[in-house]
Amino acid sequence: MTVEAAPQRETHAFQAEINQLLSLVINSLYSHKEIFLRELVSNASDALDKLRFRAITEPELLSDAPELELRITPDAEKNTLTIEDTGIGMSHDELVKNLGTIAHSGSREFLQMATQRGQKDVQLIGQFGVGFYSAYLVADRVEVVSRAAGKDSQAWKWSSEAHGSFTVEPAERAARGTAVILHLKEDQKEFLDEWRVRSLITQYSDYVGHPIKLQVKKTTGTGDDAKTEVALEVVNKASALWQRSKSEITDEQYQEFYKHLTHDWDVPLAWTHFRADGNQQFTGLLFVPKNPPFDLNAQQQRGVRLFVKRVFIMDRCEELVPQWLRFVRGVIDSDDLPLNVSRELLQDSQVVRAIRKHVVKKSLDLLEKLAKDKPEDYTAFWKSFGTVLKEGLATEAEHKDKLGGLLRYESSREEGLTSLSDYVSRMKEGQEALYYMYGESRKAVEDSPHLEALKQRGYEVLFMTDPVDEWAAQGLREFQGKPLVSALQADLKLQSTDEQKKEHEQNSEGLKGLTAKMKDVLQDSVREVRVSDRLTDSPVCLVVPEGGSPAYLERLLQQRGKGMPRVKRILEVNPKHPVIEHLKAVHEKDPAQAQVSEWIELLHDQALLTEGSTISDPNRFARRLTSLLTQVAGQAAKAPVPEVPAPAVPTQAAS
Repeated sequence: MTVEAAPQRETHAFQAEINQLLSLVINSLYSHKEIFLRELVSNASDALDKLRFRAITEPELLSDAPELELRITPDAEKNTLTIEDTGIGMSHDELVKNLGTIAHSGSREFLQMATQRGQKDVQLIGQFGVGFYSAYLVADRVEVVSRAAGKDSQAWKWSSEAHGSFTVEPAERAARGTAVILHLKEDQKEFLDEWRVRSLITQYSDYVGHPIKLQVKKTTGTGDDAKTEVALEVVNKASALWQRSKSEITDEQYQEFYKHLTHDWDVPLAWTHFRADGNQQFTGLLFVPKNPPFDLNAQQQRGVRLFVKRVFIMDRCEELVPQWLRFVRGVIDSDDLPLNVSRELLQDSQVVRAIRKHVVKKSLDLLEKLAKDKPEDYTAFWKSFGTVLKEGLATEAEHKDKLGGLLRYESSREEGLTSLSDYVSRMKEGQEALYYMYGESRKAVEDSPHLEALKQRGYEVLFMTDPVDEWAAQGLREFQGKPLVSALQADLKLQSTDEQKKEHEQNSEGLKGLTAKMKDVLQDSVREVRVSDRLTDSPVCLVVPEGGSPAYLERLLQQRGKGMPRVKRILEVNPKHPVIEHLKAVHEKDPAQAQVSEWIELLHDQALLTEGSTISDPNRFARRLTSLLTQVAGQAAKAPVPEVPAPAVPTQAAS
């Protein structure tokens, strides 16, 4: 008969990032060390929620202990504080994976951000899903004893003093669940005090949907008959906050629930609490964060928590929140979805589509109210999440009217952000469109030659500098009956008098020979050469014909490996510019002169640079420019030096 050897104690090295993280947590000067209790209670609550959901289809998981609860036990003799749950538990491999590594790829970003912020931003713990390690704010050693739910599962103990390694070994635990045992530091014994722990639970975790039982000492009788007993006492309301009446909930309770839900230390900018009654019944509580998480642009990082009849179903239910509202956090509790809901059912469910529509409406209403009542807070929101919100214009046109009212842009009028409504209210008499300029930055676009005629007429121009802006403008198309028009497009259609139109026709006729020459020289680069009515100070510019994309957008797509064939531009020429007048005179005198072609190519390269495109042959451009400067310098050297008259000698009378 062969006897199997019992599992032995194992020692593992922490993942490199965890090692650095623990150093940050232990050595940083946090002003709110009590955060550890909220984080560990939240983790325990999640473990209970996961078990409750699995038990819908696997009721045997609850057979050994049907109660779902948290227990907190201070032990002054052992100097330990234990946070225990009867939840889903962890296996050997889950302990190693969950507590020895950071599960997602954000660990390095976390460390970089923590370092940049001086290692004092406690909210970073929650943003990166590493709340467990906050235990080391108050403990010098942490033990985790866990047993996964299920028949014949083995209990395991994880232990570490945060000195670079941890151990995992077999343990004894009668029932499923997890106990986190904190061996407190000498200066953190306040967390053994019953009143202190009770007040923290009330402050941070009163709304946790499972009973939190605190071990307390009760004395009965007096004198020699006095007896002290130890008992577990429920210290939280254990009711879902979102199911309570709004009149019963304070702002502080909403804010603490948000922190419990998101592990974000900052308070939210705004929230909305609603109940929908009708064909579908559901309750919702949605929050707008103050600051974006590091992984805001990760597509998988979106969605609200889904509950069905107060039973937790899914942590990040993407089907309820569109991609362009991925910053919204909160909970939705439906009375109509089945408890055993699956992703396939979610994708095809009419109920889910109705909930999603309501979530979008409530989110946009919340942002409109924030913009109206607290414009400074909305400006802060826009700087953090505006780029994400604009994606909705490019993907869901049905919301364009509401989204259009929420847009904010810098403009040529002044520094700072402006709304489209304010832009419309300032439009000049006779102005028929909202004009915008798309480019890499304000500095890159505000002095563009494409804006010269618009500025001359006193028209305000919006500066769109986010990669998504061009698609957003195309999705919006118009606002309050006024079309959005790009200053880069060929068909700008500026209002002109009959006299201006006649002058333009004469200029076009007068430059017909030169524009034909320019078209011939640049036939491989441009679609057309024509006289411009938008230029006042620059000699030439390139404009985008219908179906073309701005240079900045083309460059972005190329960088992302999604390049498209470049649409040939239209070269516009300023007939009143001295360079064009000189070039016209030289061309009329000698059409075959090589200098004419050189100047034409040089002007085209200049136009490429001003629109934000690259030059195909920078060295050739540099040689042409050097040749031109040398020629100008030579002409200046041959010019006679003007005599400077001697200063007049003051007369005696004047002196």
